[in-house]
Amino acid sequence: MDPQNIRTIRVVAAVIENNGRYLITQRRPTAVLPLMWEFPGGRVEEGETDAGALLREVRHRLGVDISVGQLISFVSHPYESYVVDLYLYECRLTRGEPTPKNVHAFRWATSAEFDQYPFTPADEASMNKLLGLG
Repeated sequence: MDPQNIRTIRVVAAVIENNGRYLITQRRPTAVLPLMWEFPGGRVEEGETDAGALLREVRHRLGVDISVGQLISFVSHPYESYVVDLYLYECRLTRGEPTPKNVHAFRWATSAEFDQYPFTPADEASMNKLLGLG
């Protein structure tokens, strides 16, 4: 495939920490990369800010509101037919209790427990960067 024609998809994800545990979500069985784990978030639509996309995606997936803090990590990960530019933001829950609305499941996991969950390649790469394991 011609590298010039590879699509780049801008994706944002929320790193929500509470008492040393992080909120992670499991992709649906019908999704691309089915049943893999990731930080909640999704694709940034045309004309949307990263923060706007995060608020929309986290509300859609978990039914909660968040406040978006600073960018903490960026990783670009090539998949077979596209590249994902993943931006991780520090976020806080501001309203609601997480409910698996548009995800298969969610967990609060410590960083030490992350290896029990198969993460998507882009999330794995950014997580390693985040935890200084890369």
